[in-house]
Amino acid sequence: MSWRVLPLALAAILNIAAPQQQAFTLEQVLSAPFPADLTAARQGGAVAWVFNDRGARNIWIAEPPDYKGRRLTGYLEDDGQEISDLAFTPEGKSIVFVRGSGANRRGEFPNPLSRPEGVEQGVLVVALSGGAPRRLAEGHSPAVSPKGDHVAYILKDQVWSVPLEGSEKPVQLFKARGEEGGLRWSPAGSHLAFVSRRGDHSFVGIYDPSSKTLSYIDPGVDRDSGPVWSPDSKRLAFLRIPATREIQSFRPHREGEPWSIRVADAAAGRAREIFRADKGRGSVFRGVVARDQLLWTDGDRLVFPWEKDGWTHLYSVPAAGGPPTLLTPGEFEVEDISLSSDRRTVLFNSNQQDIDRRHLWSVPAAGGRPVALTSGEGIDWSPASMSDGRTVAYFRSDAKRPPRPVLQAGGGPARELGPGAVPSDFPENALVAPEAVILASADGMKIHGQLFLPGNSKPGKRRPAVIFFHGGSRRQMLLGWHYNYYYRNSYAFNQYLASRGYVVLSVNYRSGIGYGMEFREALDYGAVGASEFNDVLGAGLYLKTRPDVDPDHIGLWGGSYGGYLTALGLARASDLFAAGVDFHGVHDWNDVITNFEPAYDPTRRQEAARLAFESSPMAAVKSWRSPVLLIHGDDDRNVPFGQSVDLVQALRQKGVEFEELIFPDEIHDFLVHAHWLAAYHAAADFLDRHLMSSRSTVQSPK
Repeated sequence: MSWRVLPLALAAILNIAAPQQQAFTLEQVLSAPFPADLTAARQGGAVAWVFNDRGARNIWIAEPPDYKGRRLTGYLEDDGQEISDLAFTPEGKSIVFVRGSGANRRGEFPNPLSRPEGVEQGVLVVALSGGAPRRLAEGHSPAVSPKGDHVAYILKDQVWSVPLEGSEKPVQLFKARGEEGGLRWSPAGSHLAFVSRRGDHSFVGIYDPSSKTLSYIDPGVDRDSGPVWSPDSKRLAFLRIPATREIQSFRPHREGEPWSIRVADAAAGRAREIFRADKGRGSVFRGVVARDQLLWTDGDRLVFPWEKDGWTHLYSVPAAGGPPTLLTPGEFEVEDISLSSDRRTVLFNSNQQDIDRRHLWSVPAAGGRPVALTSGEGIDWSPASMSDGRTVAYFRSDAKRPPRPVLQAGGGPARELGPGAVPSDFPENALVAPEAVILASADGMKIHGQLFLPGNSKPGKRRPAVIFFHGGSRRQMLLGWHYNYYYRNSYAFNQYLASRGYVVLSVNYRSGIGYGMEFREALDYGAVGASEFNDVLGAGLYLKTRPDVDPDHIGLWGGSYGGYLTALGLARASDLFAAGVDFHGVHDWNDVITNFEPAYDPTRRQEAARLAFESSPMAAVKSWRSPVLLIHGDDDRNVPFGQSVDLVQALRQKGVEFEELIFPDEIHDFLVHAHWLAAYHAAADFLDRHLMSSRSTVQSPK
């Protein structure tokens, strides 16, 4: 059955109570532009970012002295074309960027509007002084030379170069095996470092444009990555992650063969190990949200993340080697990191002292006490140090105000960089502030969540409820608007459901982030046991026992990994969950293992396949009775579209009620704003018809 709008008259005939009059529309709550790719110029004081304004993506800039944000590009359509990889030219007068999304394994670029002429991905440049963007070449991942004359970039996994002024045609710098990426110019602009991925191993290489020579630094059987240059361009540091052929995508990675940091003499090509993680707990590398996992400071130290104590923290070590210094002690996790403009201080955000939010901090790279830059009930991320050395730009949100770029000088108050960008009818005052809750999983584990209560809740009135599961699973939902576009949208939909009278519970289930390594690397999670199902059950039982929830009208919704948990909950517990909306969920883990794991041990592979199937919704279809709405784009590059095809076939055979909303040529994280609106309208209508019955308003027992 395809989705359609149910007329109100038919709703009355079927004895389905209409939802309460909501305070705002989906269009309004999703109308605020979403900021991304915050970038500060090294000279001139400008800062730039991308605003996604209802699908129309544009570069915005703010410049001294007034720092009043303005739109730099003029893309006005909801056309599904992303803008990313912003990079200022050395003098700070132009911005190089990428427009369009990457190709899939067949070389197809996302074309979510099914345009007959097709689309492609290109590297462009636009001047801050104005004028239309100028296309430089087809490709992505641009690296602007510090000399300001050329841009290196990637095209079909190879390294190319084009003059910045466009005077010559692009040329391929060199031909190499593997998939090339991770381009990093030396500060002097004389050499280009890169990563060559070759399946089960990878190399770090250096290309010399003057001599047209190519060399690989200390090649081995492991996965080398993350090259970063010393400020004097003479040395190159990189990560070495031990290679493995184990089937372990969903095995807890609490310990393993330790990773290391190596530093090479760029001219001689010789490298030596200057740090190795301790064996045991935390010996498996876990990165942070940053362009570079290693930061080379002005004091000749390397800053890096490490989970030595079970939490993602920052450490620094002398580039010549020596004992590491813990920079961020405590039971919290560091997420975004960057260096100050003088390269002596590390800026970062974390959930220190506020586990379900993010705040900004600074700490000397050589060690010292971290200093809080922000606090309160906001959520702060993407710190970027301005060229004056005392001002920081970052993104901020809270429970009601959506993400926006701000500027903070010294210890003063933050000021918005894009005032007026949010539409006047954005329903800020009509939103509810979610409450932090901790519930017990079915196996006793403590699980954090956010509870959205309808704004006009009355004592003694039972309401329908919906549980939301995020994707990932390496995600954490917060007590406010999220820093990820996908989950910004999810937060808006949860607010919309609450405005319609639902009690909404967003669950941070095990295998997510924010609560330490052992929570993230949960035992038997995903394809090796589906232990998160305990959290699904726990959330359902928590709502069932609340006096404001109708226990017969509890639904589920989620996307990707959250779609998997939605389907798993419906398949295994239809007596508890009355209906669900499954956005592009995984339904049989075997498809994932088949596509991404090496077939090196037939016996172990058979056992893994058996366990993966038992951990999947498809294994429990026989007990699935609750209706479900399936939403999927058929160009999904994360979860194969066949996952929904196979589930529909199984549901048909069982006679289970289902509806579907399919977007031809759309990818996993929908590129078209109109598709998000259509999906959420369909989801709200589906939940209303299955959960908003007259029994939803029964009085709780005295």
